Amino acid sequence: MSARENIIPVFVPHLGCPNDCVFCNQRHISGAQRPAAAEDVREAIEKAAALPCNGAKRQLAFYGGSFTAIPVADQESMLGVGKEYMDKGIIHSIRLSTRPDAIDGAVLTRLKSYGVETIELGAQSLNEKVLLLSGRGHTAQDVVDASKLIKEWGFKLILQMMTGLPGDSEESCLETVRKIIELKPDGVRVYPTVIVKDTALFNLWKAGRYKEHSVEDAVEICSKIVPMFNAANIPIIRLGLNPTDDLSGGDAVGGAYHPALGELVKSRIMLNKARELLNGVDAGSKVILGVNKSKVSQMTGQHRQNIETLCREFSLKELKIRPAEVNDEEILIISVEKSA
Repeated sequence: MSARENIIPVFVPHLGCPNDCVFCNQRHISGAQRPAAAEDVREAIEKAAALPCNGAKRQLAFYGGSFTAIPVADQESMLGVGKEYMDKGIIHSIRLSTRPDAIDGAVLTRLKSYGVETIELGAQSLNEKVLLLSGRGHTAQDVVDASKLIKEWGFKLILQMMTGLPGDSEESCLETVRKIIELKPDGVRVYPTVIVKDTALFNLWKAGRYKEHSVEDAVEICSKIVPMFNAANIPIIRLGLNPTDDLSGGDAVGGAYHPALGELVKSRIMLNKARELLNGVDAGSKVILGVNKSKVSQMTGQHRQNIETLCREFSLKELKIRPAEVNDEEILIISVEKSA
């Protein structure tokens, strides 16, 4: 997704979903209480068109349900509105999200005819056990087949994955990342599992049959996932659920819900890099680390947590972070003053 795109979101919660995944209540997650229809699409575009776009392209985006699994007439009704405004030059592209087992040649032919550019697949995991325990209703091979077909037809492919699902582990999660990288998507969304009210996962958690995937768990695993996608040049479009009033107001009762999860992960990545750099530094030393000025707060950590952690782990007498002329990802040791 270009930084020069204005997204016009239209939520279709639960439309087309053949079953409820254990973690899902789209109405709580999206804040949308009823599925959208053609008139909602028109209203959303008209509102966006009334605002200045400053040269940015507008993209109509259908989020929430499994768009290609809803009745064809409903798909065409909503897509038709999008195509109408695309032909007028008011919007420039359409994206939608759907299930891997709701993609075939006939579906892609229809989407092409309405000008759809980007398809997001809810893969969530590429581990069969995790998919089964999460009630996904599709296989890992369905994800692979759909992804390849989407790319063959010339669409942009975005894959969504989750961490901390029932039956998941660090090993299975990182294996999912490796398999996603092999599929060469144009981008990914990473959603650590949040326990939302009125879901099967909430009931499992209350009954003690699901161990909560905490914010700390998510930060730790995502600090390993993000560098893998970065190394493969696969953009991470979103890390963590987008905060909503409903989720922040109590619908997110547990799990990895944090309004600044992405920043926490970036800070942990900086911490891990600093750990490697400080290996071998004498205990009791005073150290000054240099990072790009835009990364000082991330390196410091929330409430100076990274500084305190590094001082404790390496028995440092003092650790300071200073701006330096280095690239965004680099950390250097400016000075080390050994104890007498």
